Amino acid sequence: MAVDQLDTRILRLLLEQPRTSVREYARILGIARGTLQARLDRLERDGVITGSAPTLSPAALGHPVLAFVHIEVTQGHLADVGDGLAAVPEIIEAHSITGAGDLLARVAARDAEHLEDVVQQLNRLPGVVRTRTEVALRERVPHRVLPLVESVGRAAATTDGG
Repeated sequence: MAVDQLDTRILRLLLEQPRTSVREYARILGIARGTLQARLDRLERDGVITGSAPTLSPAALGHPVLAFVHIEVTQGHLADVGDGLAAVPEIIEAHSITGAGDLLARVAARDAEHLEDVVQQLNRLPGVVRTRTEVALRERVPHRVLPLVESVGRAAATTDGG
């Protein structure tokens, strides 16, 4: 789906001011509320906008240790292990990957001992061959999408001749 310059302006505003009303967004952008709502509906339908939930901090919830666990899985058991990961509350994200390992899980833990317990729980899942854990020391670039949105907007402007 093509994202044009107006879409880019809308997405930037949503990221920068997530608690603003649709009416106020339309006023700021200088477009009709109906136009904005139609754009938002299309962006959601096309999967560009995937949610509107607040971003939560695992550290503020008492889980300051962040680790990435590479999981090697017995061939044919990827879906089963994925289901097992979904049942572990400390797994805050997991992806199938290429390279060394089959899955990469992002884990939030209270402390090193808790992390070890979670990793041992993962090792006991049927289909898990082995795990390799890397502990994050400091966040260098927080999760972000705005630079990508701006890049897409610049590309759209070039394509549109603007």
